[in-house]
Amino acid sequence: MKKITLVYLSIFSFIFLSCEAQVKPNDILLKAEVKNYTLETVVSDIQIPWGMTWLPDGSMLVTEKSGILYHIKNGAKTEIKNMPKVYARGQGGLLDITLHPDYAKNGWIYITYAAEEGEGEGGNTKLIRAKLQDGGLTQIESLYKATPNSTKGQHFGSRIVFDNDGYLYFSIGERGNNKDNPQDIKRDCGKIYRLNDDGSIPKDNPFVGQIGVKEAIYTYGNRNPQGMAKHPETGEIWAHEHGPKGGDEINIIKKGVNYGWATVTYGINYDGTIMSTETERPGIEKPIYYWIPSIAPSGMTFVTSDKYPDWKGHLLVGSLVFQYLELVKLKGKEVIERQKIASDIGRVRNVMQGPDGFIYIAVEGKGILKIIPN
Repeated sequence: MKKITLVYLSIFSFIFLSCEAQVKPNDILLKAEVKNYTLETVVSDIQIPWGMTWLPDGSMLVTEKSGILYHIKNGAKTEIKNMPKVYARGQGGLLDITLHPDYAKNGWIYITYAAEEGEGEGGNTKLIRAKLQDGGLTQIESLYKATPNSTKGQHFGSRIVFDNDGYLYFSIGERGNNKDNPQDIKRDCGKIYRLNDDGSIPKDNPFVGQIGVKEAIYTYGNRNPQGMAKHPETGEIWAHEHGPKGGDEINIIKKGVNYGWATVTYGINYDGTIMSTETERPGIEKPIYYWIPSIAPSGMTFVTSDKYPDWKGHLLVGSLVFQYLELVKLKGKEVIERQKIASDIGRVRNVMQGPDGFIYIAVEGKGILKIIPN
């Protein structure tokens, strides 16, 4: 038994050493925090705040996973009425929210959540848009609903981002189905999708016209992307996704590209068994960075504000498992440094830069916090 164990550990070590040799940025050590800021509570007592966005008057809309949409103004929160029924199970529930880039003119708000309607028992991720009037949602329009439903509680995604051309991107995790979903473009889940703002499919989407495929798909082979952001200079959409045990990734989203899950990965199964011995394969996009061990990334934002000169031009990523915010410093598309921010704050579910230039953190069990630089 001891000999078998030693052989297994040797194979395990070889695979991980090979992974580290192939993508050098993973060798970057996490620097200790330099606490040159204070944290201010914007609103408290939100159990699992997931998505957040700002209205033109500076107030916030914050989603709570159980199904409540809060309007936050001057530290007080009120519940938005007429919310759709949410399938709250495991990681599923009320997820992301964002405004249309021309919200001031058209008033559209976009929301993703786990919904029950459709084929099969359980739920799957849905995208809607609606308008806000008299404290409630009106003119609710269904834009996309992933199928089939599943009673599994894993991997609903989901983030929403608009690009510079007005296309809407949103993510759906593979729903715990590694074998069938992520590598099959005839199936939903394990994908990042691109739509026009009205929910129609852009004519130049990569798989338009192919028989039987999901034409809304923009990329595939994604595991569970819970962070997406538009690069402030290039306009590219960046995303990170959860690996299994090890192998969380940062990717730049490219049209029609396969990101490898679950045939290529830097991680292993949660029980320690090997999922794949391949960390690269022709035709599969490599990440620009990966984490071992997993930090369980959730939420991400590029810092463009002059309020944080040492952070400007870099990424902030939340960690669920290690309960901190990570500053990922960049040189172009290369990760050159990592630094811990807000140590032991709690499970960071999201991070965003507000229109006032401050960084806001959504923390489970606490609510929304603002980072005030000293």
